[in-house]
Amino acid sequence: MKKVILVADDSPTIRKFVTFSLAAKGFKIISATDGMEALELLPSSNVDLIITDLNMPNVDGFELIQAVRENDAYVDVPIIILSSLGSEKDIERGLSIGANSYLVKPFDPKKINYEVSKYIS
Repeated sequence: MKKVILVADDSPTIRKFVTFSLAAKGFKIISATDGMEALELLPSSNVDLIITDLNMPNVDGFELIQAVRENDAYVDVPIIILSSLGSEKDIERGLSIGANSYLVKPFDPKKINYEVSKYIS
């Protein structure tokens, strides 16, 4: 069975790029345009990993990560942040609230494939 990755990003271009990179590796990709949509998709999706942007409308990436980590059903789901926010403070905050990895945009598809392979194969 294919592993399922939830990609939450308000940029259609980024969602398309990440989907293309990971679908080519055999993953099933579910897309959300913001954190709120991602939270709505979680219960019915059996997600193996989450990739999220931080700057999104409605529910941002920080709030999404917090909500996921506070829910016992998803506490062990790996989370990779993919954001244009690259300051040390942002990276530290993202990892301290529960993300497993932090990638800064623009990114290399090889890098995202490598990060994903650390958590699921």
